[in-house]
Amino acid sequence: MKEQFTISVFTENRIGILSHISIIFTRRHINIDSITASETEAHDIYRYTIVVTETRDMVRKVVKQIEKQIEVFQAYYHTLDEIIYQEIALYKLPIKVIKKGAELEKIMRQHHARILSVEEEFLIVEKSGHKEETQELLEQLEPFGVIEFVRSGRVAIIKPMWRFNESLHEMEKQKQETLV
Repeated sequence: MKEQFTISVFTENRIGILSHISIIFTRRHINIDSITASETEAHDIYRYTIVVTETRDMVRKVVKQIEKQIEVFQAYYHTLDEIIYQEIALYKLPIKVIKKGAELEKIMRQHHARILSVEEEFLIVEKSGHKEETQELLEQLEPFGVIEFVRSGRVAIIKPMWRFNESLHEMEKQKQETLV
């Protein structure tokens, strides 16, 4: 049975790593729902957060194959109950929505959204949360004339953080030892 998994991949910061990782998914005909990349708290170690909807067995095989990449230190997969995660969404609305201030303010308060920027012709609303929450706000803002909408990929922290933290620092230490 397919379910949603969040895959965390810890790598060196090298050109082409994302391409190597994405080819693994392409060859297995697995669609990536979202992907984000960022630095970690460990020096020179980067993290890719990849969201897929697939069977546990297939995800396990993919993670093992990802770990075989030279630049990859470790890769893990997690179910939704093992992580804390958020996405961010931006909504561009025409400036004329200011005339409907009370109605717009009510919707924004309801969704814990905020105005990020007010420009001459438009304003930008920001909302962080889960995909369902940002989608619901989009649907409620559509009558105001959404000009543009964008949602980021998932950023996630694993609940048993201490294990990851120790592991990251151990990887950093091993990397420094091999450079000496």
